[in-house]
Formats: sequence, C-alpha cells, structure tokens
Amino acid sequence: MRLGVLGGTFDPVHVAHLVAAVEARHQLGLDRVLLVVANRPWQKLGDHAVTAAVDRLAMVRAAVAGIEGLEASALEVERGGLSYTADTVAELAARHPGAELFVVVGTDVAAELGTWARQDELHGAVTLAVVGRAGAAAVLPGPPWRSVGVAMPELAVSSRDLRARAAAGEPLDGLVPPGALTELRRRGLYAGSR
Repeated sequence: MRLGVLGGTFDPVHVAHLVAAVEARHQLGLDRVLLVVANRPWQKLGDHAVTAAVDRLAMVRAAVAGIEGLEASALEVERGGLSYTADTVAELAARHPGAELFVVVGTDVAAELGTWARQDELHGAVTLAVVGRAGAAAVLPGPPWRSVGVAMPELAVSSRDLRARAAAGEPLDGLVPPGALTELRRRGLYAGSR
C-alpha cells in the first residue's frame, strides 16, 4: 500500500488543502491520503488561539466526504497531547506494516524541516511529497531526506487569511469546501463568519 499523510492544523481546512491531497494521490499513485488533524500543534503554541481539535476534525471530515481516496484521520486527536509527525508515522507504520508512507508537505514546511522534532526517525521511514505553491515548482530538501515533488495549480488561499476574512464578516464560500463551511457555521467558529 502507498499511503499519503497530510497533517495539519486545518484551522480551517480549505480548498488548497484538498487540491494538494488530490494532486499528491494522483501524481504519486497513492492508494489513500489521510488528512491528519493535529491535536495540539507544537509549532503553533503561543502563535494564536487554535480552534478546538474536535471542531477542526469535524470540518475536515465534512470537507473530504465524497472525495475518492481522501480520508479524515483522528489519529492525533485520539492520541491527545502535542502532535508530532514522528509519533504519527510510527503509529501508521505499526498499523500498516509494509506500507510505503509519503508525508505531504508544502514548500514552506519543507524549508523548516530542521525544526521538526525527532526528524532522524523520519528519514528512513517516509518519502516527503513536497507540494509546490502558487504554480511554482517544489523545492526539494536534500539528503538525508527522500523526497519527490508534486505540482499544484495556482491557488492563493491560506487558513490565516480565511480566519481574518471570517472575523471581518467576509464570505468564505468557494474558499472553504461546502461541507466544512456548513460545520464551521453550525459550530459558530471564527466570529463574524457567514
């Protein structure tokens, strides 16, 4: 099995997340791509208030509903505590012995791999699938990482911008998948969202 892992805060999940997952699955011949919702993302501690994991997971589940090969994963939420890619990869390797694991990241994340906890555990365990941003080619990290590039159509969308739009009462339609937008509104997330 070839299994993709796209981890993130997904605060909120948006169309670029889904397109990255779909493109990685298609271009790399992956059987499935798990969108793994971080429970408590250690990189964002003190950065800004992160929406409750249960709400972010509900939005991701709604967003991937009906998209072949994409699945929401509660693995990190169920594990609790801070979320680390090394823990998630170890758990997935134990659950799926023999699976080839691809960790899907954006070029921005690939540029910060040196900050990852226990990255030495990941070098031989995964292949990084680095998604280029805004129509640009992916910048691949060098050894000891194994990596491949994933081309992506130009989409200038970020969760930070979407939270600001929502707080200002600006529409999120077309930027957030319809099911996720319904969950976002139903749960009253991101004050002022419509």
